[in-house]
Formats: sequence, structure tokens, C-alpha cells
Amino acid sequence: MDNPFLVEVTRGHLVESRHRGSVSVVDAEGATVLSIGDVDRRVFPRSAVKALQAMPLVESGIADKYGLTDEEIALACASHSGEPEHVAAAQSMLAKAGQDAGCLECGVHWPMGDAANRALAAKGGRPSALHNNCSGKHAGFICLACGHGQNPKGYVLADHPVQRSIREALEDITGACHSLDKSGIDGCSIPTYAVRLPSLAFGFARFGSGIGLPGEGKAAAARIRRAVARHPFMVAGTGRFDTRLMDLLGERAFVKVGAEGVYCGAFPELGYGIALKADDGNARAAEAMMAGLVLRLLPLSPEERQGVEALAQPVLKNWNGIELGQIRVAPEILGTA
Repeated sequence: MDNPFLVEVTRGHLVESRHRGSVSVVDAEGATVLSIGDVDRRVFPRSAVKALQAMPLVESGIADKYGLTDEEIALACASHSGEPEHVAAAQSMLAKAGQDAGCLECGVHWPMGDAANRALAAKGGRPSALHNNCSGKHAGFICLACGHGQNPKGYVLADHPVQRSIREALEDITGACHSLDKSGIDGCSIPTYAVRLPSLAFGFARFGSGIGLPGEGKAAAARIRRAVARHPFMVAGTGRFDTRLMDLLGERAFVKVGAEGVYCGAFPELGYGIALKADDGNARAAEAMMAGLVLRLLPLSPEERQGVEALAQPVLKNWNGIELGQIRVAPEILGTA
């Protein structure tokens, strides 16, 4: 089946582009709250599940063993922009485990943030693995290995104890088998598992509410959510969607981008988990879809609504600041169809 068009982009008064997608919203008991499109097609959540991948680090007590700060725990969930604060926090996490950047196996790329990228180049610098948007997650993996007395070398491989524990954590919280025969390699070299949107949404409903989690898991999820809400900048960076939305809503909403148009999130006060996919992998479409779901599902103050509407229906301008059109979500998302 073809998924419905859920986002359109206008130029003037005409629609210039449209994006198909699918959405699953599930509560912590596993009941469907909202389902749009083909939600049973498996997707790779990629970076959208970083908070779930951070659960073993916190639940095991290793985050406390190494004295990780809230900023560092938030960075373990991040796809960060490579700004100086992100780099420093990743370096600090490694140092607390007795390691350095040479231990990272995520690869090297220039900072994702334009300003950080230009600043590094202007001083003649070169990027390191610390600038990789996944360096915080990988620093957390290294802390997990060292905290258990394991050699971190090869921690990205599926048969390393770190990745085995991550896979078990994902299976436990989503209730879905993360099968090696339906896996691939993520951009940062760790395994990524293709699962259905309702399973992802269920996992985030449990992550957001704590319902169905053991005591240590419930406490770990709450601590991660609290750390991210207190330091949303660490999860993304200057001007980024995740940072802007969670800076506005605090612990009322947890959202996390994944590659190729995937987004996951949790609305703790409602006990809802969200997983969505823009079919063409377009990030602007996925962001608008997530913001539209916030508008539909969460009670918002006038100030909050104004801020979220700016993310759901952003005005597009050219380099001269002239308004060109708008990104807008479909009535199926907003519940106004």
C-alpha cells in the first residue's frame, strides 16, 4: 500500500513538494492510540533509539560509578552538532573511564553544526572522532565496557558484550525481536535493527512512563529523561529541532531524530510513545510530522502552542529574507481531517 501524503511544501500558493509517511502512537499497555499508513513495514530507527541504548549505562550503575553528569548522560543520547561543549563532554566521559578519543570507533566527520564547522576550519583545525555526532553514545558504550571490566576494543561489533547488552535492552523495552538477519550497520558502525513502528512506539511509551519496567529500569529511564530535559542543547545543538522542542516543553516531551526520516518520542504525562517515518527519508518532513503530533496530542499553553506551530508549519524564506512558502502537515496528523 502507498502511504498517505502527510507533509507538503508550498511555493507561493501552489504545492511544490509532498512527502508520504506513516505514524504509530501507542500507550504503555500496548494499545494503539493512532495509526496512519503502513506501520507494519520494518524500519531502521538508527539514532532515534539512542536513549534506549543508554539504558544499560544508567541502569547498571556505571554512570554513577564514573560520576557522569546530567550533561554527559544527555550526550550519550545525542546526535550532536559537534560544538565545543559537545566535544568537551565526550572527552570528559572517556577520561572518567580512563580512555581517550583514540578508543572511539565511530569514525571521523566534520561538525554537523555550520558555525562549529566554520570555526574549526578557520583556526586550521581538523575534525576528530569527538566531533562525530555519535561520539557521546560511543563514549557511553566505552564507559559501559570499562565499568564491567571488559576490553572496549571492538565494542561496535554485534558479538561484543556491549552490543549484546544493547540488543537485549532494546528487545526488553520494545518487546520485539531484534534479529541479526534483519539488521544492518549504522553510520557510526554499530548494529541497527529493523523493527515495526508500533514496537518502537511501545518501547518509548514504556521509556516515557516507566510502566512495565523493573525498578532499576524505571529509575534509569526517569534519570535519562530528566537529564535531557535539563540539557536539551547536549542532545542536538544550536537551532536544531530536538533542542528547540525540548527546550520549550521540558520533560513533557522527549523526541529524538533518526536518520532517513525516522523520529521517535514519548509524551510521559499521557503515557504515549511515538514512532514515525517519512518515506523519502526527508528530515524536514519528519520534523513537521513530530511537531504536528505534539499539537494534536499534548495540552499546550498559548506560548507553547505558538512555539510548536512554528516547528510544525515553518515559513520558508530565501537568502534575502523574502517569504517563499511554507512546510505544513496534513489534517491526518493534526486530527482535523
